[in-house]
Amino acid sequence: MLKRWGMVAAAGGVLAACTTMTADGPSTSSPTAETVTVAVGPCFGFCPVYQVSVAPDGMLRFVGERHTAVIGERTKMIGAAASHALIRDLTPYRPATGNETQVACTATVSDTSSYTVTWQDRDGRKTVATVQDHCPGGPGQSLGALLRTLPTRLGVADWAKQVTRPGVSRG
Repeated sequence: MLKRWGMVAAAGGVLAACTTMTADGPSTSSPTAETVTVAVGPCFGFCPVYQVSVAPDGMLRFVGERHTAVIGERTKMIGAAASHALIRDLTPYRPATGNETQVACTATVSDTSSYTVTWQDRDGRKTVATVQDHCPGGPGQSLGALLRTLPTRLGVADWAKQVTRPGVSRG
């Protein structure tokens, strides 16, 4: 009987470790229960413009907007482990829940793409961080480097590949 109670107590401890504290008390949401969307904005040239979202269960949604090999929406399953790994790697750049921030960069780079990372929890609350690509220093430099790996890491490099189409302006 004591063995059973020990297992119940251990399970309770594991579940308690999954909760986070907020000003209002414990919250059952965790970073791995969030959908993460990375929007890649335009640059001065023909940079790919797209969004890629990853749900906690590993469902990926890609929307190519401009200068990408795929225009429109595509979906695929990448798996929960890949989703959780992405969320883990983005955690150091995540602002406090419900806040928006510009990730620090040592200099302003105006003619490159921007990234907007949005974490959305099950209740619809959004937390947003933005960074300019090719930031020369500061936390923005490492975040930009991480975000540039996403197409390959998430298996959408062929969809996000830069394509120039006749009649489509740059920027």
